[in-house]
Amino acid sequence: MVIALRPMREEEYPAFCDYFIADYSQEIAENYGHSLELELAQTLARKDLLRSFPDGYKTDVHKLLCIEAESRVVGYLWHCPNEAEHSTFIYDFYVNESCRGKGYGTEALKLLEGQLVKGGIVQIKLRVAYHNKRALALYQETGFMVTGYNMSKSLKLDGII
Repeated sequence: MVIALRPMREEEYPAFCDYFIADYSQEIAENYGHSLELELAQTLARKDLLRSFPDGYKTDVHKLLCIEAESRVVGYLWHCPNEAEHSTFIYDFYVNESCRGKGYGTEALKLLEGQLVKGGIVQIKLRVAYHNKRALALYQETGFMVTGYNMSKSLKLDGII
């Protein structure tokens, strides 16, 4: 299997945004203990994306990559290196549903590791959604270790939430 992990192109950014907002809004609604309406969750997801990419896909901080196989995009990987800590944080890693189970995720992580080591990065960090057992298994199979748990508690304030 031959895949590539390459920088996202400008014309690919809108499709990534559409995917990310739909996917992340679902995660916000499911994982953060909010009984949010989907529209509000989509607004929050859009704001998070704009905060990280105020000028679109061009940024010196965050890295947006496409996973490419057989001359087509089969997924995305968004990470943010922290040179001071020699680490990077994966914000989002996605393989199209129709392409899962074919090894693309495993190969993309191997390619990322190779790119990072060449750049002096020695640690990858990430967060896995609680319900995403498939992603957790992939990360553990590729050498990631659980380092803790993210937890939240929703507080009800009059007129809010």
